Amino acid sequence: MSDRLPGTRTGAARLGRTVAAVVVLCALPFYLDAFWLRIGLFSMAAAVGAVGLGLLSGTAGQLSLGHAFFLAVGAYGYVWLAGEPGPGLPTAVAAVLAVLLAGAAGGLFSPVAGRVRGVYLGVATLALVFLGHHVLLTADSVTGGFNGRSVPPLELGGFSFSADSELTLLGVPFGAEERLWYLGLALFAFTWFTARGLLRGRPGRALVALRDSETAAAVMGVDVSRYRSAAFVVSSMYAGLAGVMIALSFRRVVPDYFGLVLSVDYLAMIVIGGLGSVAGATAGAVFVTALPLLMTRYADQLPLVAAPGTTGGTVGPTEAARYLYGAAIVLILLFAPDGLHGLVRRLRARLRRRPAPRPTATTSPTPSPAPSARAKEPTP
Repeated sequence: MSDRLPGTRTGAARLGRTVAAVVVLCALPFYLDAFWLRIGLFSMAAAVGAVGLGLLSGTAGQLSLGHAFFLAVGAYGYVWLAGEPGPGLPTAVAAVLAVLLAGAAGGLFSPVAGRVRGVYLGVATLALVFLGHHVLLTADSVTGGFNGRSVPPLELGGFSFSADSELTLLGVPFGAEERLWYLGLALFAFTWFTARGLLRGRPGRALVALRDSETAAAVMGVDVSRYRSAAFVVSSMYAGLAGVMIALSFRRVVPDYFGLVLSVDYLAMIVIGGLGSVAGATAGAVFVTALPLLMTRYADQLPLVAAPGTTGGTVGPTEAARYLYGAAIVLILLFAPDGLHGLVRRLRARLRRRPAPRPTATTSPTPSPAPSARAKEPTP
């Protein structure tokens, strides 16, 4: 019974932290304005995509520079399936089909991913970005061309995630950002638990073995080509879900957003956060996504950063943010190769190993020597 107490206490503490985090996240729309909620929405969408890329590159060890392509498939797939011109499907059905469409695109590319590895796979996926950008610019009837298309708001059971209808909760008006906040939380929680379950199960162990050594994985019975292809498909589906979330958050999709820079941003997210970690990918996504938005908001208060719309010898907030997280990548690779997640894990382990302070020694009075025994007098 006593042996189970430490584990029980640890599990209860972890559950308490989880419940507290959920309560805080659910309460934020009642106190934050639209700007901060928008940052949270963009960060949650980026975290979903980063988790997918982390499974592919961090866990399976496959380099991909084409993540932006699958994000675009998810975003434009939802817009076309739910909008006009297009089939005009119910938005919930269109969102699910857009995720499946991104997975199908990954499945079409999976034979290449199953046979090519390393830098060659990176170059092959890089071709997807350029090909996808060309299609987005030229297929005007589907994508809207250079100007893009507006995004139909999502509706579930007659409830619209837009500001078209009035909604007030506890005296707080709920617009599009407040409503999408809870949708983003639900989708992010789904991504978090499914990805962690995948990593802790047999597929995750097979992917880790595949990353460490393909020969050893094949000897242990892992179908190398099958698992590499499956990792690409699953990663593409997560990217498609992130694309749907990005489209709903931006409310308009344009081709220039889904370029090579976006793919590089996602690689930066998983490197900064920590390869092969769901929590690390989330932390890296929040850092890379929120930094340029915050620097744009407070550009007039930062040194050497020009406010948007001004000219001068200083750099803009977006460029300054890229310099900063570029420097963060260098520092991470030099001093913490396992990213922010590994750094936090080591700090926690160090705090747990810290010895408890020793009790102060108290001086006890010196015992007085026992009196010597009196010699027995002889009997007369």
